[in-house]
Amino acid sequence: MTRIEPGVPAEDEVPDRGRRADAVRNIEAIVAAATRLLAVNPDVSVNEIAKAAGVGRVTLYGHFDSRATLVGEVVDRAIAHTDAALAEVDLDGDPRQALGRLLEATWHLTHRFGAVVVAGSQVLSPEQIRRAHDEPAARVRGLLVRGREAGEFRSDVPIEWQLSVIQAILHGASAAVHRGEITAEDAPALVRDTTLAALS
Repeated sequence: MTRIEPGVPAEDEVPDRGRRADAVRNIEAIVAAATRLLAVNPDVSVNEIAKAAGVGRVTLYGHFDSRATLVGEVVDRAIAHTDAALAEVDLDGDPRQALGRLLEATWHLTHRFGAVVVAGSQVLSPEQIRRAHDEPAARVRGLLVRGREAGEFRSDVPIEWQLSVIQAILHGASAAVHRGEITAEDAPALVRDTTLAALS
């Protein structure tokens, strides 16, 4: 019988631990590759994702039983990351300045995740998609209400229309960067200034 020293793993535990570490690395590589590719092309194939992650189809399907499952994981992580990042934005003080800060932060997230939302809409229920937009929209809506009450933002158009315009500007800027019409460095200020001008 093999004597096991205290604190030393049994021999048959080491390979298992190594396999678990490999599995975690593969999962993270697959999710990272899927996020990167789906942000540009919501219809990217499983083959392309596996290739970008440096794994085979069998390995990918060993961790995610379908493309929909993988897309769902990417969307869940994107939502969690977005909520955490936007929660750190200072929304106090002048509503125009606060909205400017929120727009710049939102731009970076919109550009990073891009068409992930489109991919998610293909596999998630309308209710899941609505919940994904609720929290970010609530932050913007709160600032719009404050700005309208303070006379900073126009109140002669529906607030829902203003929210739609803001989303269109954010997504339009991301698409423009991908097309090479503007740079990613210039985009945050362009989004901020264009939006604030439209709201004034």
